[in-house]
Order: sequence, then structure tokens, then C-alpha cells
Amino acid sequence: MANATQTALGRANLSTGTGYGGAGDKYELYLKLFSGEMFKGFQHDTIARDLVMKRTLKSGKSLQFIYTGRMDAGFHTPGTPILGSGDPPVAEKTIVVDDLLVSSAFVYDLDETLAHYELRGEISRKIGYALAEHYDRRIFRAIVRGARAAHPVSATGKVEPGGTQIQIGTGAGTTADALDSDKIVAAFFEAAAVLDEKGVSQDGRVAVLSPRQYYSLVENVASNALINRDEQGTGLQSGQGIMSIAGIKIYRSMNLPFLGKYGTASTIDNAGSFVGADVEATVTGENNPYGSATDFDTSCGLIFQREAAGVVETIGPQVQVTSGDVSVIYQGDVILGRLSMGTDYLNPAACVELHATSTAGSAF
Repeated sequence: MANATQTALGRANLSTGTGYGGAGDKYELYLKLFSGEMFKGFQHDTIARDLVMKRTLKSGKSLQFIYTGRMDAGFHTPGTPILGSGDPPVAEKTIVVDDLLVSSAFVYDLDETLAHYELRGEISRKIGYALAEHYDRRIFRAIVRGARAAHPVSATGKVEPGGTQIQIGTGAGTTADALDSDKIVAAFFEAAAVLDEKGVSQDGRVAVLSPRQYYSLVENVASNALINRDEQGTGLQSGQGIMSIAGIKIYRSMNLPFLGKYGTASTIDNAGSFVGADVEATVTGENNPYGSATDFDTSCGLIFQREAAGVVETIGPQVQVTSGDVSVIYQGDVILGRLSMGTDYLNPAACVELHATSTAGSAF
């Protein structure tokens, strides 16, 4: 019996191709069905905004914070007047608002009509993520600056404590020390002691580490005793076991300046464009000193109390969408997110920077 001649339902122009893809695709005319799933660009958790002091600014370009130094006490000599000679020294810190930060996308009406998936809501979320990431990165950079600064109250005999830099490990130091769980733990206890000695409140103390540092702590719970022995299995499996060290609550963040990059300085396969991105240089529109990329080459973790930094907002994160005549003229809508804020350190005594080499970073 002779072979049947196949009707070429999926072939374009009676193609005789036998493969898939290219001009000879035997399935070329068949539909590509939408799975109902969109694989979105991953976003890093943003945490810093709620860990520091935030104030809203209206009708002004900057916000003033006042410092008062300590006062002395002494015994009264009978018969001598008390004339109020123990006035505390006073100083100020001003945080300026940066220029308007925006993130936007244009959605063309025809494209939106023809598309078989909805992107408008997803674009709005991505815009929000982009603004929040900027927020976290500037706050962390400001805290590093505070850890290297002297206190604004500097009257003779009345100098208040400044920032603190603590090396992870001892001796010459290497970048590998930054991931050594035992050395990280030792640095935490040193930081807690220093904060106590400088009179910083225990309320609101937190730490921000890179993911690799955090998981190094979890991985070595059998030796570092950070998790109760009965809970070690659960802690190891969940990756959430380390809640605090020396009363300091721990967060992990990919927005932390870590050895000159954000989140990680490790070489990982197929990292893409944004994993381990270099710390940016200062750009036009930033009116506060956030430092340059080289300022963070040895920085590898932060421990701070909420007074460490202040955030001044004139416009909180928000999303706007065009409408009316603008939409008619352009036959589409601009989706725009905006934010106006500035941040800087407030109380240097509440700022602790961890560094991985024996040479600590310089003030900037």
C-alpha cells in the first residue's frame, strides 16, 4: 500500500522542512498559546525606610535637627548663688531634599488592545520597586558616612561620641573574613558593647548584612550557638533562624554596600545585570553627600540604632497616570512614579560600620 500524502496544515507555503524553527518549520502556522504566566524581574526586599527616623517636610528645602550635649552636675556651696552655668552645648544637622526622582513608562493604547496579557499593573509595581531600591541604598550609604564621622557637638570638654568602625577578624584582614560566621558574631558583641558605652539606647538596634553573611551564620549554628539546640533543624531548613545577636535584630539586604558592590561581591554564574551591581557614583540631583563607589570598597555590614539616620520626605513614593487630552494626543498613557526625599546620618554614635580589612574606610 502506498504512503499517504500529509496535508500540510502547519507548514507555510508547502514547506518540506522537518525541523522546528527557521524557514523550514513544520509547525510554523500553529498558534503560540499564552500560558497565563509572566515571569517578572525579581525585586530585592526594601527595609531601610522603617528602620530610621523619617520626617515629612512641607514649604521648605531642608530640615534642621538640633543636638544638645551633656550637662555637668556639682555640689552646691552654701551661700553662693546658683546662676545656671551648666548650659549644654548645642549643634545642628541639616538634611537637604534631593531633586525629584522619577521612574516612568509609556503604554500605547493599540499595543495594550492587541496584547493578550495585562502589563499596566505590573509596570506600576516595578516603578514602585525602583523608587524603594533607591531609598534603601541611599539610607545605607548615609549610615556608613555616619560611622566615619565625628559628632556635631564638639565644644571643648563636651565632645559627644562619634561613629564606630569595627573590623571583622583581626590582623591584616581579608575579604573572606566578611563571611566568617565566628568573626561576624564577635563583631556583633563588640558593636553592642561600644553602643552601650556610648550611651546609645538598646531600643531599635538593628543590623543589615549581605545574604551570604546571614546564611553563613545559619549554616554554622552548631558551633556558634545562635539557635537553641532543639530548634537548630528548623532554623537551618527555613533559613530564618538567626533573629538577633546581642539584642541586635538582623536583616539581610541586597541593597547593602558590600565590598564596593550592592549585596554581594562574590562571582556567581549567570548573574545578569543587576546582581552585585557596583555602588553608583554621585549624580546630579543628589544634594546630600552619599559618597562615591570607592568609599565602600571595604564596607561589609551595618549595625545601627534608629537615631543613626534621618529621612526627609517632601513627596512620598506615589504613582501617577496621564489622562484626558494628554492621552488623546499621544494615544496612550505615561505611568510615572515619583519621590522627593533626602537622607543623611543624624547621631554618629548610633552608627557602626563593619569592614573586612585592617584599613578602615575614610570619612567622606
